[in-house]
Amino acid sequence: MFIRTQRLLLRPPWPEDAPAIASALAERDMAINLARVPHPYTLADAETFIASFEEAEPQPTFVILTRDAEGTALAGCIGLFRAEEAQAWELGYWVAKPWWGRGYATEAGRAVLDLGFLGLRLPRLVAGHFVENPASGRVLEKLGFEPTGEGLRHCLARDCNVPCRNVALTREGWLAHRAGQVEMHAA
Repeated sequence: MFIRTQRLLLRPPWPEDAPAIASALAERDMAINLARVPHPYTLADAETFIASFEEAEPQPTFVILTRDAEGTALAGCIGLFRAEEAQAWELGYWVAKPWWGRGYATEAGRAVLDLGFLGLRLPRLVAGHFVENPASGRVLEKLGFEPTGEGLRHCLARDCNVPCRNVALTREGWLAHRAGQVEMHAA
């Protein structure tokens, strides 16, 4: 499945994406903000990540590719996966450092939430961000997620539990949030 937004192309990760994924996640600043990414992150880790989608239950996971006059570049990953802890579907994402601050996580997130709520008809999604990563919290807020509490979440790169803010969004909440965005743009 491919999703095209105004500035991005979302598509499943392919084996040839492994070097770009490994390069982006090799930076410690990236890995410590993600729960399931080890540090150091290697090409073998990226290859295993990509191969896992062929073996597992289908879960919509995409690489985020930029689309501009300079061509395309892998800017990150985003997807929905079953969260064992919450017994729900969870939104997860990362954007590589060179692409921070451009709104790509929010733009890709809107597209994936449309898929989750309108295409897959999921009733509710959860997400979370480490307290030390407020930028990710702002993305989730822009997408309409509401706080559900704080707790600890294991960070593989740090090998310890880290304070995490948990959020959730229902299909009804997304539809209302989405309608508000459309009205704002129409005005």
